[in-house]
Amino acid sequence: MHLTHESGALSARASSFVETDIRTVRWIAQAAINVELFTIPLYMTTLYSIEGFHPITGKNNDFYKGRQWPGAKASAFPDVDPSQPGWGNKRAFNIIFSVFIQEMLHLQMAANIATAIGCTPSFTDTALQNPDNGWTCYGPTLTTIPDIVDLRDTSTYTDVKVNVGPLDEDIIQLFLAIEQPQDDAERDIVRNKEKYFPKVPFDGGNPDYDPATAGIMFGSIGYMYQCYRDYLQIRYDDGTCLWDHVFDQNGQQNDLFNSFSFPGHPMREYMGVETTVALTDKHIAFKQALNMMNAITDQGEGATLKARLKLANEAGLLQAVEVRYRSDKDALESDYPSYSDTGAQVPSGDAAARYDNDGEDHFERFKEVRQLMVDGGIVTWDKAGKAGNWTAADLTTAAYDPNDNPYGLPTPDQIATALNNLYAEPVRAQSHTTLSQAVVGSIKGVTTVLDQYWNPGSSAVSFPFPSMSGSGDRMATAWAAMAMTPDLSQGLPAPNTHIVNHTCQGLDLYAEGGPGTNSCALTTVYHTCRGSNLCKGMGGCGFVQPSGGGGNCSSSVRTTPAEPTPGKPQGGGCSAVGVRAKGGLCGTPTPTPGGTTYTAPSDNRCGGFGGCAVPISACQIYPVSGTMEVLQLSAAHGCGKYPPTPIDPPLPFKKGDRVEDIAFQAFTQVAKHIGMKPPATPPPPNDIRLAFPPST
Repeated sequence: MHLTHESGALSARASSFVETDIRTVRWIAQAAINVELFTIPLYMTTLYSIEGFHPITGKNNDFYKGRQWPGAKASAFPDVDPSQPGWGNKRAFNIIFSVFIQEMLHLQMAANIATAIGCTPSFTDTALQNPDNGWTCYGPTLTTIPDIVDLRDTSTYTDVKVNVGPLDEDIIQLFLAIEQPQDDAERDIVRNKEKYFPKVPFDGGNPDYDPATAGIMFGSIGYMYQCYRDYLQIRYDDGTCLWDHVFDQNGQQNDLFNSFSFPGHPMREYMGVETTVALTDKHIAFKQALNMMNAITDQGEGATLKARLKLANEAGLLQAVEVRYRSDKDALESDYPSYSDTGAQVPSGDAAARYDNDGEDHFERFKEVRQLMVDGGIVTWDKAGKAGNWTAADLTTAAYDPNDNPYGLPTPDQIATALNNLYAEPVRAQSHTTLSQAVVGSIKGVTTVLDQYWNPGSSAVSFPFPSMSGSGDRMATAWAAMAMTPDLSQGLPAPNTHIVNHTCQGLDLYAEGGPGTNSCALTTVYHTCRGSNLCKGMGGCGFVQPSGGGGNCSSSVRTTPAEPTPGKPQGGGCSAVGVRAKGGLCGTPTPTPGGTTYTAPSDNRCGGFGGCAVPISACQIYPVSGTMEVLQLSAAHGCGKYPPTPIDPPLPFKKGDRVEDIAFQAFTQVAKHIGMKPPATPPPPNDIRLAFPPST
């Protein structure tokens, strides 16, 4: 095993190199964020390529009894019956899902460590994405895992491409290459060895050294974190260490995993490890930062930053993840309950998928998935034969009663027809582009918020948990409808904030044919998470939101050229845990003592207001009752500079009302108020709105 430094290199270093080392360690901090972020869209794309179905469920909610939508889901009972096609699908989904969630944990830890050393993380770094947030780190000819290895220099993975795709042999080989343990990686790199495993310090005695231009390649993720740790421990001839110089007591710390919020997230998910850095004490913070690095590498490649047990390695024994770095079963079952399609609580699928697999490192988990593939247990959407051949029977269970539709929802036949229409010629290519943009827009709704979320100088925003969930829904629908990999390279330019973007169910006040005559605005606007919306009139067309702002749903992204965004985004209120506590996604209205007034979904007046999820599902209905404040916006209504005009009377809605019906009423009220003539009836939902599942 390569050592990361020569004997004595980390002690009595000339203090004149402090600035050089600060620059380098903060570069490593961003490199670690890039590596962790790189895995998330990659793993998610493959995860949702696995054929499967899921019901739309919620506590005490039977709106969608007997219905199901395309898209696999974590299962508490991943039964294996080798006589059935796709008998290993549930097991494979659970395994990859467990890795996917831990990569989000790793990204959180890497970001918290970065801010603790004075580095503001970027989640839209050009190493991975273009300025329009299209993902450039994946492609059919690419061979480099960012900052780690060019696979052409390996013996095992020399022909593997770094690209998104369905669960197949090429993809599982890529996953194994990413999670490869350090000692295996050292043996496997057989070409250009001098490029890899640099010695700490990297500069070779040059105080002007810039790691950003030096072409550093770590060889393995474990080696990268080892270098990270060693840099932080460098001691200088004046008695200080690098940690003393970089430690930032004001670093932004965020937590989605070990935070407490009753009743929605009542337990820490990882009882044995901190997932934030306690910045009140420099020495405790240092120990916590190193322990988080250990957790990342132990979960990933099965080894902490301490040397592996040599005999165990040579014997080829499984490197089990230390118990302290595993999730807690009781916590997961408490934090992530599952419900049947009638609203009754059932065993937690998330808890089973994660806890049952957390004892193995990611490398071993992917080896198990590969064996399921070898044994013929996996069917993916591109091989399932469903695209263009959907029927109502595919979208219903034995509990479905075609005569029981009290909410006037689109029928399974209508949804099946919409899925088939998307695949039909001559619209197939455009459908693929549009669905790919919806996926990219959802992911952009996460990454653009995270840039603010971990920036203490930015306005407070919340983690865009609904957008994270929505991106899975959109990814699954894109796979099922098109039977081909979504194109994550599709860029989405920033929105034009100098116009009002009312886009409720395609109801645009300024449509060319008159108010509300456009069939749907989804081809130009993708609202994904409210915490990332940039300014006025950028709301979605989904749930209403508290009229005081706050929450974290719905932003919009126009695919037309944008003007510069004036001012700084303003965000609000509830955390991801708060959203879970509300029992729903995307700002589900929550009953409160004395009642709550909500704002119309497309009438958000600034970042942190508005609805969610354009294009919204035609099956979306309100889970509670309330009253909606209707607002008139104009292009002059900037971020808090000019308040919007309320329009009386407020609009009531009740549990079970279809969201599109209430949105049309709000749209009509605004149109009449400003002297426009709205259509007498709302435009019918288009195929994409029919195909997308509702949230709960």
